[in-house]
Amino acid sequence: MAYDRFGRNIHYLRISLTDHCNLRCVYCMPEDMTFRPAAEMLQDEELLLLVRIFASLGIDKIRLTGGEPTVRANIVSLVREISSTSGIRTVTMTTNGILLGKLAKPLKEAGLQRVNISLDTLDPAKFRRLTRWGKFEQVWEGIRAAEEAGLTPIKINAVVVRGYNEKDVVDLAKLTYEHGWQVRFIEMMPFAGATELQQTQVVTTCEMIERIEQALGKLEPVREGELDGEARVFRLPGARGEVGFISTVSMPFCASCTRARLTADGKLRLCLLREKEVDLLAPLRGGASPADLRRLILDGIWQKPWGHGLAEGSVPLNRVMNEIGG
Repeated sequence: MAYDRFGRNIHYLRISLTDHCNLRCVYCMPEDMTFRPAAEMLQDEELLLLVRIFASLGIDKIRLTGGEPTVRANIVSLVREISSTSGIRTVTMTTNGILLGKLAKPLKEAGLQRVNISLDTLDPAKFRRLTRWGKFEQVWEGIRAAEEAGLTPIKINAVVVRGYNEKDVVDLAKLTYEHGWQVRFIEMMPFAGATELQQTQVVTTCEMIERIEQALGKLEPVREGELDGEARVFRLPGARGEVGFISTVSMPFCASCTRARLTADGKLRLCLLREKEVDLLAPLRGGASPADLRRLILDGIWQKPWGHGLAEGSVPLNRVMNEIGG
């Protein structure tokens, strides 16, 4: 088992499969983003070897992220191999949904269990402005395909950006009346690349809740306010689904964090909003044994920080968001 120095059992690994993406969301990366060469990234066998090592250390839940994970070559085969790894109980994915129309069924058959799909607005024009390249209709088709394939329960992730989509939280929350989805509103977090926008145009959870309740009525806590992963979850009166809030900036949930991240270039990142990383790819290619890699991982996880330092003005600048995977 992998524990940090605060006694948290780290059993959940988020794996960034690629830094590439087929969108250019304003809060994530510049439009003229240059991606890393494929040779600098974890290759399939390297990734699968590390997955087996992490599993041997008690990692039992994996979320596949990007960039956009569905643009990774051999994505279905990778999901099949990861989901069949001894010790791995849960394999999920966060995706922008663009390619789910054709991939949802094969991914489900390969062993993927659930998806979180990014959708920041239901307005096609606003969607285009936020993503720069995207078409709303493709994502909506992907959501429907995921639901039909059984990649449920569906979670919809909406990053809320002042001046772009703060008014859209009401229409997004209304989706839960007809659908058994969890619509989750995410406070924008600061990283390199779009830092000024990320810091100056944050919409807090309190503001989102106030806007939703003024339009739709009182939000009632679900499961007595217990966190569902990172989200505080509520339900609107008469709704089938749930409304969640991920309040990294205004209401941190660091004490309950059981996560670590593996970047596409083979770094073990210990906190989303801290720069400290442990290089696993260089030792792996340098001939390190599985035992050596196990020790690097355990020593790294032991040093996992208690939480982020946003309140003290500490902003991670060594990576843009698409290089970490959220």
